[in-house]
Amino acid sequence: MKRITALTYLLALLPGITAAAESPALHKDLAASLALLGQPCARVVSAATQGDRDYLVACSDGHRYRVYVNTQGRVTAEKL
Repeated sequence: MKRITALTYLLALLPGITAAAESPALHKDLAASLALLGQPCARVVSAATQGDRDYLVACSDGHRYRVYVNTQGRVTAEKL
């Protein structure tokens, strides 16, 4: 599990992120977050909202992650 504080700002700047769980912009942002966290993901194909800034992400290469902001305010990705 890796954490990057700067990604918190990325997610905080995106208005309506929870309302548009299947938007192309959200897929790009989640893919960028995973890349910055060093997690492999060829392309985000789906993102299901689990709550405020908490997503289940499926990638085209078969990888699956939970991407969320933890209690310290850092974006975290857990491999599922």
